[in-house]
Amino acid sequence: MITTDFAPGSPCWLDLGAPDVRAAAAFYGAVLGWDYESMGEGEDMEGGMFRKDGKIVAGLGKLTEEGARSAWMIYYSVTDADATTQAVERAGGTVRVAPMDLEQWGRMAQYSDPLGGQFAVWQPKETKGVDLVDEPGSLSWTELYTSDAAAAKEFYGGVLGWRFSDMELPGGGGTYSLITPAGLPEERMHGGVMQLREEDLALANGRPYWHPVFAVADCDAAVAKVTENGGSVQMGPQDAEGVGRLAVCLDPASADFVLLTPAQG
Repeated sequence: MITTDFAPGSPCWLDLGAPDVRAAAAFYGAVLGWDYESMGEGEDMEGGMFRKDGKIVAGLGKLTEEGARSAWMIYYSVTDADATTQAVERAGGTVRVAPMDLEQWGRMAQYSDPLGGQFAVWQPKETKGVDLVDEPGSLSWTELYTSDAAAAKEFYGGVLGWRFSDMELPGGGGTYSLITPAGLPEERMHGGVMQLREEDLALANGRPYWHPVFAVADCDAAVAKVTENGGSVQMGPQDAEGVGRLAVCLDPASADFVLLTPAQG
């Protein structure tokens, strides 16, 4: 589970790069009940925060990188962004955004893993992370799709100290590797790694990609909102034993995310 103590190595923040900020704000408001709070003035709405019941759940910004696809960026908490950057380079990753201070809030950096999967880290100062997790309308899990799970585990284990435990998916669906931050019990698992064929990673032109899993009270109702508001469904809704009812979705700009109604008990 994800919690807001944001131990090192755990997800603490996420933001969406969208080609149309206003359209993205409307879509996620309809699907997840989020309110959008612009950080700018006037009509430009270049970026801001999503809130759920007044609590910050994510960020939203204008997609400005040439040729980049709209996608969610997940940030993991670290104690030293500069040391993490050195670890990324030693392990064969790429620094996309060098460590930089965001005023009094914290220090961030963005990377690509050796196969191209993009992720980010956050060294907190005044801001530890989002205000709400593991509740309906908030982040409850993070997931990496990659063509080489063994390489991903070696890289992220070395850079972020993660431990992995493998489970076989039912029906011959392959192996799913569960992620736990260093030094924490398995109840604090916060994500998973799933190996797919490179041709199944077409969304990112064959490269690995991370996406968020958002908890919802009613997966089917939330999926209906996705399609009603210009999004699409890649898989589901379907029941996953011991996990809950889930669907893999795309927003109108093709940023991917998962909706999950967790299993009870």
